[in-house]
Amino acid sequence: MKEFIKRVSNLLCIKSIVTLSLTYVFCRLAITGGITPAEFVAIFIVVINFYFEAQRNKKAETEEKEV
Repeated sequence: MKEFIKRVSNLLCIKSIVTLSLTYVFCRLAITGGITPAEFVAIFIVVINFYFEAQRNKKAETEEKEV
């Protein structure tokens, strides 16, 4: 249960909120025809890539400090 609470609290950090908000906005624009599917995919890949790369770098820095 503690692990679940920790993961939920991590989702509430500002980077996660921005990533989820951008995902919602671009999905909405794609559905309503505000952007083309190709534009949606390009933007979505950049946002998601940034999010996961930041998470990976953060984990690597933590592991380096422990060693």
